[in-house]
Amino acid sequence: MGNTNLVPYETIVRATSGEPEAVEEVLRHYSKRIWLAALENGHVNKDTEDSIRQRLITALFQFRFD
Repeated sequence: MGNTNLVPYETIVRATSGEPEAVEEVLRHYSKRIWLAALENGHVNKDTEDSIRQRLITALFQFRFD
């Protein structure tokens, strides 16, 4: 019944605790946006794509629920 455009709360909680499947689910959810952000002159820059993915993973592990 929730918004399908959002990552489920439970998935975020699991991802922030380091569960690999949850991290992959978050990356899959944002994969199209990451791909679009990595486009340069009509081609995907793999270094940029990898950098964005790594920064997202780092942000997940730094996120705190206060």
